[in-house]
Amino acid sequence: MSRVIYNVTVSVNPESHDKWLHWLKNVHVAEVLNTGCFQSARLLRVHALEEGGVTYAIQYEADSMDAYNRYQADFAQGLQAKGESLFSGQVHSFRTVLEVLDTFARQECPL
Repeated sequence: MSRVIYNVTVSVNPESHDKWLHWLKNVHVAEVLNTGCFQSARLLRVHALEEGGVTYAIQYEADSMDAYNRYQADFAQGLQAKGESLFSGQVHSFRTVLEVLDTFARQECPL
């Protein structure tokens, strides 16, 4: 079975940035991981042309599509509603699901 990356890309208004980032790191990611559906998470800063906000990607890694689907069915709506109630209109996000087909690591080049 393939591993799955659940990617949430978020643009945050500058006025809410510090509060949102603190909440994400200290509350939200832990709540998502504590569902048991994901093995790990990583926070990335997106460097692109930004129109009035700071953009991040949060990637959660699941062992399978079944684990991701369990998250969507049992937890996603409630956790997303918490964030929306705290940061309504200050944060805009979109979500994608990526299937990991293969991974590669740098290898020493033979001389």
